Amino acid sequence: MSDIASPAPGGGAPGAELFRKVRRRPKFNKEDRELAILGLPVVVWFLLFTYLPMFGIIIAFKRYRPGDGNFIVNLLNSEWMGFDNFRFLFQTPDAMIVIRNTLLYNAVFISTGILISVSLAIMMSLIHSRKAAKVTQTMIFLPHFLSWVVVGYFVFSFLSSDKGLVNQILGAVGLPSVQWYLESKYWPYLLVFISIWKGVGYSMVVYLASIAGIDVTLYEAAAIDGATKWKQVWHVTLPMLKPIITILFILSVGRIFMSDFGLFYIVPKQSGPLFNVTQTIDVYVYNALMSRNNLGFAAAANLTQSVAGFITIVGANMIVRKLSPEDAFF
Repeated sequence: MSDIASPAPGGGAPGAELFRKVRRRPKFNKEDRELAILGLPVVVWFLLFTYLPMFGIIIAFKRYRPGDGNFIVNLLNSEWMGFDNFRFLFQTPDAMIVIRNTLLYNAVFISTGILISVSLAIMMSLIHSRKAAKVTQTMIFLPHFLSWVVVGYFVFSFLSSDKGLVNQILGAVGLPSVQWYLESKYWPYLLVFISIWKGVGYSMVVYLASIAGIDVTLYEAAAIDGATKWKQVWHVTLPMLKPIITILFILSVGRIFMSDFGLFYIVPKQSGPLFNVTQTIDVYVYNALMSRNNLGFAAAANLTQSVAGFITIVGANMIVRKLSPEDAFF
C-alpha cells in the first residue's frame, strides 16, 4: 500500500505519470488502421448500393420519360410533378383495400410468427435426442430455402380445381369440390398458413441459438428450487429471450407497410376474384407499373413505404424504451 500511496517521481501526484501517458496515446494507431482497412469493403458496399441509389428518390417527384440520352440525363430533363404521384397512390379507388390488406396481414404475420417461432424453439430445445432434434429442425427449416415459384406450384398441386389433391380427397368422401382460386373467403387463412409454414423455420433457428446461449446454471438452480419444466421455461427461458424477441419485433414493425411480393403475387396466381384479399401495396404498384409504365408512381409508393416504415420502427422503439429501457433497440 505504501508504494501505491507514495507520490510519483518528480513530486507529482500518484498516477499523474500514467495519466500523461494515456493522454499522449495517439488517436489513430496501427490497430485502428487495420480495423479501418477491414471495414473498408463494407463501407464501400454501403456507399455504392445503399446511399448512392438514394439519388433516385427524385423519380417520385417527376414524370420520368425515357429518351435518347442515358438514365441520369433523362431523369434530370423529366417534368417535375411535385406530389402528384403521391396523390395518385392515395386517391385510387383501391387504395384503402391494398393498405388494409398490407397492414392486417403483416400484423397477423408478426404476432403469429413470434408466438409460433418461440414455441417451436423452446420445444426443440427440450428434445433429449439430438438426432431427433436435428431431423425435426431440418424439416421445419427446409421450406425457407424454397423459392415462391416452387411454393406456388406446390400450392397449385393441392388446390387445383380439377386435379388438386384437396379436391380429390373431398370427392372421395362425397363432398363437393371447391374452386379455390375463385372463392376469396379461404385465402386469408391460406396465405397466413403458407407464410408461417415457409418463414417460421428461420425465426425458430434464431431463437434456438439464443436459447443455446443461456447459462445452464440458471436451469440447475431452478430445478434445485423445485421448478418444473414449464416453470423453467416461464421464469428462465422467456425472460432471457425477451431482448431478442423485442429486437426482432421492432424490426418486423418497421416493414409493416411492405409485403412479401412472392406470397401475394405468385401463390394466388393473380386470380381476379381474389383481388380484395390478395392485393397489397407491393403487388398493386407492380401491376400499375406494368400496365401504365409509370416509374414515378412506383417510386412514390416505395418512398411512402420507406418513410412510413421509418416512422413505425422509431415509434415502436420509443414505446419499448418507455416500457423496458434495457430492451430498446436504440
